[in-house]
Parts: sequence; structure tokens; C-alpha cells
Amino acid sequence: MRRNLAARIGVWSAHHRKTAILGWLLFVVLATGIGGASGMVEMSDAENGAGDSARAERILSDAGLGKPAGELVMVSVGAAGDWKEAARDLTEAVRRTGEVRNLAPPVPSEDGREALITFEMKGEAATSAERVQPVLDAVSSVRETHGNVEIHQFGEASAGKWLGDLLAEDFKKAEFTAVPLALGILLVAFGAVVAALLPVGLALTACMAAFGLLSLASHQLHLFQTTYSVMFLMGFAVGVDYCLFYLRRERDERAAGHDAETALRVAAATSGRAVLVSGVTVMVAMGGMFLSGLLLFKGFALATIIVVFIAMLGSVTVLPALLSWLGDRIDAGRVPLLNRRGKRGASAGGGIAGTVLKPVLARPKVFAIGAVTVLLALAAPVVGMKTEALGLEKQFGSDSELSVAHRHITESFPGGPDPALVVVRADDIGTPELRRALGSFDRVSVHAARNVAEIEVPLPDGTADLAELREHRLPRAFDGTGAEVYVTGEVAGSVDFNDQLKRGMVPVFAFITVVTFLLMLFCFRSYVIAVTAILLNLLSVGAAYGVMVAVFQHGWGASLIGSEGVGAIESWMPLFVLVVLFGLSMDYHVFVVSRIREARNGGLDNRSAIDTGIRRTAGAVTGAAAIMVAVFAVFGTLSMQDMQQMGVGLAVAVLLDATIVRMVLLPSVMLLLGERNWRTPRGLSRLPAPEHGDPETGGGPDRGPETSGVPAGAGSPG
Repeated sequence: MRRNLAARIGVWSAHHRKTAILGWLLFVVLATGIGGASGMVEMSDAENGAGDSARAERILSDAGLGKPAGELVMVSVGAAGDWKEAARDLTEAVRRTGEVRNLAPPVPSEDGREALITFEMKGEAATSAERVQPVLDAVSSVRETHGNVEIHQFGEASAGKWLGDLLAEDFKKAEFTAVPLALGILLVAFGAVVAALLPVGLALTACMAAFGLLSLASHQLHLFQTTYSVMFLMGFAVGVDYCLFYLRRERDERAAGHDAETALRVAAATSGRAVLVSGVTVMVAMGGMFLSGLLLFKGFALATIIVVFIAMLGSVTVLPALLSWLGDRIDAGRVPLLNRRGKRGASAGGGIAGTVLKPVLARPKVFAIGAVTVLLALAAPVVGMKTEALGLEKQFGSDSELSVAHRHITESFPGGPDPALVVVRADDIGTPELRRALGSFDRVSVHAARNVAEIEVPLPDGTADLAELREHRLPRAFDGTGAEVYVTGEVAGSVDFNDQLKRGMVPVFAFITVVTFLLMLFCFRSYVIAVTAILLNLLSVGAAYGVMVAVFQHGWGASLIGSEGVGAIESWMPLFVLVVLFGLSMDYHVFVVSRIREARNGGLDNRSAIDTGIRRTAGAVTGAAAIMVAVFAVFGTLSMQDMQQMGVGLAVAVLLDATIVRMVLLPSVMLLLGERNWRTPRGLSRLPAPEHGDPETGGGPDRGPETSGVPAGAGSPG
């Protein structure tokens, strides 16, 4: 009988297990070693930006005028003028470090109680965080000497140092928390130590190999500094899930009485195939981010595609080899009271799945309406979603030292920390017209040899002042001069990034919906299944958006997770969450609907097939969702606001997807649609039908326990 690709790969791996296992280990070692030796290349400000702000950064870069890392230090006292001694000591201490230039005299505030000292770090801005520690120490020593004076520091180098240290600490926290959590959940799911260790080990080795390959790729496509965190988040969760689906089916087949070889072949033909389909769907969905027009998302896309591909590859190659080698030793280290998988004759209708599914199938219309209502209610806050590129002062929380410094400096010197930088380029920067135009501004630096000028303009009112500058002030000043005039800076960069995201959202959304539809159509030969998959995904995404807005924009319940509302969602988050959830939701959808289709192919009617498929995948889906939610929730506890938003958004979406969507909405909608679920378009009717079961054992669930390949009650979480 014809076997599908996953079955052929699984059988080959089982028969050549030494080659498969040693080949995998060699691949991981080589990828990790070579990638580690090459190092990662991060993107520049010009590469990370969009619109006019990116054009301005490119002009400066091409002219060799890379913007130095600026630092601001504010000295604050109780009475006007009392800051002078502390400011003098501070200036001298910073100068002695030898790491700064353009150290300006203190500038007093309007009330005379504060003074602002500005300077720049020597060398390239990109590496300034590595050299700023002596400056931080100098400022700290003056702070200790003058105990009656408040000293606040904020700047690119100091913030970069803070961020780098925090990311390293957070990544360790995520790794050392997510792994034990996943192990604990798998131990409960399988009741055996070896069975629990196997998915975690494969997921970690997949992430290690992916890190190495991504480092190599970064020399061609430069990456954002949080890309590794995103890769680990996705890779570990997906890697464990794929192994869990495969391993769960193999153990179900063994519990049904099949020999090891038959059980492994059935698992490869069914769960292995589902892993291939869902993995390809995730990778294709991630590919949609290449259409965003932003290098940030191209890096995210590359990272997730690499790690998902490696996790998928390991699940269908080295996992069957390991299972073949381990045999019954997969149950080694059984935990009392947890290992119940060997029990035969368990009721197929028991457990949580049976309890939930029985009323859903009895009243599908009521439960479908109820589930949609709940998801739409959760999605309601998305109507007022506001996005922006969150500055470092918002990333770390209002009580962090960095945020406090930014807030105090901004209040005393409006526009100081986040001024706009106007970049002017002309064929001849010294023409009378351009000299007059530049003369209408206060803080101007002219680089005559490069025909470039820089103008620093404070923005006390943020985006409102930026709009006035771009739309009125600059056109009036430079009209008729023939010069190129662009504005960059933190505020301008955020506005331009948001504008590009809005333009990029449409092609990305169109791409992933069309591709998801086509993949589901080809996989299940049903346009109804394909459309249903997209609609259910959109409901999950909408609900996740709504929760993110409620918690992180409005601050509702944010304190419960140690966070706070910052008035906006990180600008890259909506697009990223959309693409990721469209991909990840396919894991559950393909796995569950494949099992329903398998039951349908075995001769059951639509209602019985839905009942059987949902019940028998409930345990695997519950375990997989619990692991994903746990891993994502860990990221929700990290220090940075964008990591918190990503973790909570994805955790909520997966939780809703595995419960309300898969256990309530999917079965009720499929039951209401009836036989229309399985209508095959005429154009696909001539193509070979994809297998949803093992062709050598059948695939229908209506056989006895000795021949079915599916144990009674398999997959019930209860």
C-alpha cells in the first residue's frame, strides 16, 4: 500500500536509527559551533527604520557621519543655583574617564533648581554600550559624594548597557524557567521520566542548531537584538509540541496492543503527517512577514522559519529512530499515580473531553453562538488600539531607574531626551539660499566637505511638534533650495515605523490568509474546512489583541502580572502576533481535523467522526497547549514591556484556541455544517487523496482494539 511522506521517513529512520541519531547530533554540533564562531550581526538604525527617518540615517551613514551616542545627566537640588558644585565635580569626573567628547557646560532650568550636562561617547554608537561603564561609575561616585543632590542619567549608551544586561538576564530566566515547566507538564502527561525528557531534549537541540544557523544568516540579513528571544520562544514551544503529538500517538498505538514497529508506522503516517503539514503551514505563514517592508520582520521571519523547520525535521527523523531504539524503555522512570497510559478498556467518553463535548454536540447552535460571543467580547478593546515604538523609558516600567531619569529630564527640559534631528543634503551646502535656511534654526552643524547639515530641534509636544516641523516649518525654510531634507530621531522613527506597518499589514494579511486557505484546501480537499480554519484563527487573534490592549494599553489587571499600562501596544506586536498565531493555530487545527478526517474515512458519520476525533486528540492538545501557554507566560513575566506583551498575547491566544475554539467552537460549527465539511472542489477531485491514517492498518476508528491502532479512550485528558 502507498505510504505518505511522513510514514516513509519514519520507517527509514527506524530501520537506520544509528545513522539518523548520529546524523542529528553531528548536525547540531556543527551548526552550533560554526554559528557561535561567526557571531551575530545586528541591524543599524537605518536598517531598522522606515520612511524619511531611515533616509536621514542612510545619508548620515553614507557620509560617514554616524550619529554618536549622546548622554544627558541632570543635577537637581532644592534651591536655585545649589547644583553648581555637584555639576563641576560631575563634569570633571566624566572628563577623566577619557571616553567622552563634546562635554558641554551645565545648562540651568527655568527655575534654576536643575542643570543639564550633555556629552557624547567616543567611537561608534553601536558599540558605545560596551564602553559606557566607566562613565556610569563616575556619575555614581559623584552621586554618592553629594548625597543631598539628585543625579539622573539617560542616553543611548547607558540605556543600551541597561538593555543588554537585562536581555541577558531575562533570556537566562526564560530558559531556566520554561524548561522545568515543560518537563513538569510532560511528566504529568506521560507519567514517565524518559518520555518527558525526550521532547524537551529534541526541542533544545533544535534551538541550539537554529541559533547557529541564524548567526550565520545574520551576516547577510542583519537582525534585531531580541530576535534570539523570539526564536527560543517559538522553537522550544513548537519543538516540544511536535514531539508530543508524535510520541502520544505512538504510545496510544502500543497501548492498543500493536507491536512496536506497527505503532511507530501508524504514528508516522498520522501524527508525523500532521507535523509536516502544520510545520509547512507555520513556515509559510511566517514567510508573509517578508512582505512587511521592514528588516525587523524579515529577521523574525527568518528566525522562526529556521527553528520551525529544524524542529519539524527532528520530529519526523530522529524521533522515530529514538523511539525505535528505546522501545519499551520509553516508559522508564514511571511516576506512581501518573502513568495510566497502559490501562486498557478505559471509557472513550470519560474525562474532561467527554464532559465538555457531550452538551456541545447536543446543542451546537447554542454553544457556537456563546463561544463567538465570548471571543468577540474579549476582542472588543481592540477598537481603541494605539501602537507606537515604545521608548526605553516605557519598556522598563515607570519605577525603573531609566524611566525615572527620562521622566525627570523631560519634565525639567522638555524635548531634551528625544529631539528631532533634521538632516539636509545638497549638491552645495554653502549656497546663499541654504545658508539663510539653516540660519533660521538654532542648533546647526554643517559638514561642508560632505555637503550635509544636521539640525537638532526639540519636540516638547512629541508627534504634534514633529508634524508641524515636517509639514510647515521645514517646507517654508527649504522651499526652492533644491536640498533633500529628512527628519529622524526617536519620535520620527516611531511615526515612520508605524506608517510602514500600516501599509505592510494588508499584503501580509492577504498572503497568510490565501496561503493558509490553499494549504488547508489541498490537505483536507475541502474549502469549508479551509474557510473555517481562517475564521477561527481570526477570532483567536482578535481576542488576543483585545486582551493585550486591555492589559497593556489601558492597564486593566496589569499589576496582577507585575506590569503596567503604558498607553500603547508595541508597534511591531500586532503584525507579529497575527502571523505567529495564524501559524501556531494550524498545529491544533491540522492535528484535530486530521483525526476527525481519519475517523470519517473509517466509515463514521459526521457527528461520530467529530466526537471521536475531538475526544482522542483532547489529551495531546491539552498537553501541547499547556506547554505553549507555560512557555509564553514565562515571557510575560520578563522585564521588558514588549516581551510581556508578546508572552501574554500568545499565551492567551493559545489558551483560548485550545479550549473555547477547539473544544467548543470547532465541533459545534462542524456539526452544524454537516456533510458540507467534506465537499471536495471539482478541481481537486482528480488529485490523489492525501492519507489521513495508516493505509496498512486502515485508519478508521470503528475497529476493535486489536486492529484499530487507536485505544479506547486515547487522548482523554481525564
